[in-house]
Amino acid sequence: MTDFSKEFIQFAVDKQVLRFGEFKTKAGRLSPYFFNAGLFNDGDSLLKLGEFYASAIIESGMEFDMLFGPAYKGITLAASIAIALARRGRNVPYAYNRKEAKDHGEGGTIVGAPLQGKVLIVDDVISAGTSVRESVELIRNSGAVPCAVAIALDRQERGQGTLSAVQEVQQQYEIPVIHIAGLADLIQYLEDAPQLAEFRPAIQAYRQTYGV
Repeated sequence: MTDFSKEFIQFAVDKQVLRFGEFKTKAGRLSPYFFNAGLFNDGDSLLKLGEFYASAIIESGMEFDMLFGPAYKGITLAASIAIALARRGRNVPYAYNRKEAKDHGEGGTIVGAPLQGKVLIVDDVISAGTSVRESVELIRNSGAVPCAVAIALDRQERGQGTLSAVQEVQQQYEIPVIHIAGLADLIQYLEDAPQLAEFRPAIQAYRQTYGV
């Protein structure tokens, strides 16, 4: 586990973005933890979140020309990551899409920089992969190349088959997925967090059942 992964998990716990207990997932599973990136909802949180993404992206060594944030959560993510990268001396353009095309003014569905070159998609998590699929289509239709996806948390659990949602995206689109932290990092974090020790067995059991 990298230092920024550990710090990110602590940050998410402190902000109650990451909570423990019993939560029903979209797949109908009872999960012992819940991650809601929508609760990074103030200036300080967004500033720090962008820095964590920037650390993961730089650590990956991925080459890219610009960022793309799918509506809606990806919009603020792309902006905050672009700012964090600029503070580290890497100034990159970013764009995002509208849910509905605008028929006046500049028109179209894309806002921000033109989609060109190698485009890094940024989102909070990958569940069904719908957001990634739509982003890949938009980017390719614009003549650019989707080169990777960066997410905050990889749940590292099986989807409908033997692969996780992240692995399905990697296989289908042949692009890597970068994450700030994953389920394996969370379990390792809990081993050094006595105040959360009571939740460790349930999360380990969940990984045994659904993990990849």
